[in-house]
This record gives sequence, structure tokens and C-alpha cells, in this order.
Amino acid sequence: MPCMDFAEKDAPLRLIPDILKKTGPVLALDIGSGTVDALLALPDQRPENWPKFVLPSPARRIGALIREQTQASRSVWLYGTTMGGGFAEAVREQHAAGLTPAASPTAAASLHDDPAQVTDMGVCLTEQCPPGHVPVCLADYESGFWKALLSACGLPMPALVLAAAQDHGRHADIGNREGRFRLWREMLTASRGDPARWLFNDPPQACTRLRALHDCTGGPVADTAAAAVLGALAVPEIARRSQRQGVTVVNAGNSHTVAFLVYREQVFGVYEQHTGLLNAESLLADLKDFRLGWLPDEAVRQRGGHGCMFLPPLPPEAEGFMPTFVLGPQRNILQGHAQFVAPYGDMMVAGCHGLLFGLSLALQGKRLA
Repeated sequence: MPCMDFAEKDAPLRLIPDILKKTGPVLALDIGSGTVDALLALPDQRPENWPKFVLPSPARRIGALIREQTQASRSVWLYGTTMGGGFAEAVREQHAAGLTPAASPTAAASLHDDPAQVTDMGVCLTEQCPPGHVPVCLADYESGFWKALLSACGLPMPALVLAAAQDHGRHADIGNREGRFRLWREMLTASRGDPARWLFNDPPQACTRLRALHDCTGGPVADTAAAAVLGALAVPEIARRSQRQGVTVVNAGNSHTVAFLVYREQVFGVYEQHTGLLNAESLLADLKDFRLGWLPDEAVRQRGGHGCMFLPPLPPEAEGFMPTFVLGPQRNILQGHAQFVAPYGDMMVAGCHGLLFGLSLALQGKRLA
């Protein structure tokens, strides 16, 4: 099915050029489990000409560094900030090889919020680098990395950094899987379904990863799924379609698949499942019940997912949210069952365009949380 190109004159992102003239270059980052997708929005250039990068995610790079040290029989000491923990298997491999990985308490939170769970992985918690260990700095955003990359490409430094990452959050009373969906409930209810309010200058206290990311970038941050739905709504055809009837937006990520019910650019439902637990048949079955408001939250969690919730009542004018739009690196799971979304012809930076769209809405008077 052909991609929808984003090139219409009435696009919501038409405000971005004026914003860029005031702010200067803006670097938008969508940090996933497999890749980090980057878009450098430049004043006085068409969006089609904005430089973009699809690189291995920071967690994958950290995992590769740890494995290099394991092969050299050297233990690592992890330090720095809380980030995505996609390198946990590399840490386990180091311990299995008879080495003694270590981590500072802050860095250890990247592996698990519970320190006991981290020590069970064979990791020693210490504020100082043990003798003979190789220090490895953790961060979802390293300014030095981006400065070197942009400089090597002859590109200007950003005046503002927008960034998205998935955050399960820290929840002492319930597990991370249920806790993440409690965050969705709180965000959906507090915002009354307005995804523009899911871009944060002050992330929720439970969102330790987003708070660390904000400390590193100094700019607004969001969950990757929020960036994705904003990226879909930045496409004029989708935004206008949602004014006439409800639509379903699906972000099929490498790790998580999140679906949204959207009517008049307002989100009325959120569904989240682990992508590895889905196939086309099971996802289509879930989406069918989800659109009708019939999918129980408990049923999603029993199958290993995060959950499902609705902002009642589902408007009858939405007509069952039947038109379905999909983006994300695993979007082929809905090949032939949904229309692919590709702002300016590139699906991989849809979340980056979503962050810019969210910023434009915020600067129109919708405050950042």
C-alpha cells in the first residue's frame, strides 16, 4: 500500500519555519530500542532537505561496548545517567563469562529500578570505579556525540533539542508493566486526550528516564508513542480525516506496539502490547475489539501486554475508528490492512516530525506540561 506523502500547503507544520527563524536549528530525536532517529530542522530550508540520521540506538551502542570488553576479559563499571536498558543481556553475558560488572546506583537504574534485581544479575553497586574495571558512560543523549557527528557533516549545532524515549517509569507499589499503563491513564485523563500536552518540560516524577533525558538535553521530552501519534496527526490528510470520523493510529515499534483511537485530533483510547507477542492475526483481533471499546484491559495484561483503556464515552460520530494508519519499523505487520504513514516521504523520522508538531502546538498556546 503506498505511503502518504506530507507535502500539502495547509500542513500543521507550516508554522515550523517561523519557529525556526526565532529559535535557530532544532534537533529532534526519537530514541527507540533499535535505532535513534534524528532530524535537524534548519531555518530557510524545506523539510525535505533537512538532514536526518537513522543510527543504532544508544542502548545498542552500549551493549556493543560491553561485549567488546567481555571479549577482552575486562569487567565494566557503568556510570552516568538513567537510560534505556536494552544492553542488559550484554551485562548478563559479562557475568556469565566470570567477570564482575559494576555500576553506580544511578546507572544501575537503567537495568532495573529495584537494586536487588540488579545485584541478582551479578552487578556490584558502587559509586566509584573498581580497580581494573573499564568505565562506560550511560546516557540516552550525549552532547559530545552529536557535536562531533554534526561537525563532521558540516552542520550547525542545534539551538534546541527535542527528544522522545519510552519510559516505563518507576513504581514502588506495582510492577513496571502495569505502572507504565498507569502513566498512560494519568496522561490521558489529565490532558483530556490532547496529545500536544504529552510533551513535557517537567516530566512526571515517575518517569525517571525522561527526567534524565530532559536533564541532558535541556529541552522538551516525550514518550516515543506520544511522538508517533503526533507525527501521524501532523499529516494533513489524517488530521482532516479525524475531524470527519474517528481513526486508529498504530505505532508498531521494535519492542512495543501502541494504538490510539483518535477523533477530532483527540485521543479516546490507548492500547499497548509487546511487538514480539503479536502477529497480524492477533493484532487485528485486538484492534477490532479496541475500536468498539470491547477490549478488556485485563485481557491485554494477561497476554503479556501493558493494557488498554478508554476515555469514555466513545463518540458515536467516530463511526468505529475504522480508517487505520500505521507507522513504526515493524509496520509491515499490518501490510494490506492499514495505510502507511510517512511524513515528507520518510516513516523513520515520523516521531521527529511529531515532536516538532507538538512544539508548534505548544507555541500556539497549548502549554507544555
